[in-house]
Amino acid sequence: MSIWEYANPKKFLTTTERALPWLWALAIACLAVGLFWGFFLTPDDYRMGATVKIFYLHVPSALMAINAWLMMLVASLIWLIRRHHVSALAARAAAPVGATMTVIALVTGAIWGQPMWGTWWEWDPRLTSFLILFLFYLGYMALWAAIDNPDTAADLTSILCLVGSVFALLSRYAVNFWNQGLHQGASMSLDKKENVADVFWLPALVCIAGFLLLFVALVLYRTGTEIRARRIQALQTRERAAA
Repeated sequence: MSIWEYANPKKFLTTTERALPWLWALAIACLAVGLFWGFFLTPDDYRMGATVKIFYLHVPSALMAINAWLMMLVASLIWLIRRHHVSALAARAAAPVGATMTVIALVTGAIWGQPMWGTWWEWDPRLTSFLILFLFYLGYMALWAAIDNPDTAADLTSILCLVGSVFALLSRYAVNFWNQGLHQGASMSLDKKENVADVFWLPALVCIAGFLLLFVALVLYRTGTEIRARRIQALQTRERAAA
């Protein structure tokens, strides 16, 4: 079985309709367990107090905000190279989800930053690149909405996605590039020395799994909606031409 079979809209819809109930169930279960575990069953941090628990929303949403754009980049490249319409529609479907994740990360970061830094906002390299990434999300969605021809819109938004990927990477690695920023280093990594304590790390992993499953479910659902909307538009165009 080739992955390119799912470029066929009918095959894609049939497969996702079977998978979505399981994805929704797993996403809800992971989020419920992870958030309850993190907010109610873990202790307060000895320095940050209960404020540290915003971590269970902030870190997963920030990860998904960045990776959503990278997923859009891959889908856009597939469109530019192979001209598969499902990939272009998947990129379009992911943009509002990624933008929402970016807003959650920015808001929860501000809630954490106010008591920790004494300010709701700081022009820290990572925060600034994250804000720019959000503006790219808005620009990407606006460009899709502004162009009537879907293929032209897919071409131009794919190019915009390539440019915006710079800020997605900066959002991920800004702390490594600029040491003078207020933002702390990675809380979770493959290097165990950089990780938070296991009592926080384990429920955070469950929350990340929940956010990931939720993202996949939302993108698959929205991609199916985009495919159906494209079919309706094509039928309406044919009817007008026949009339």
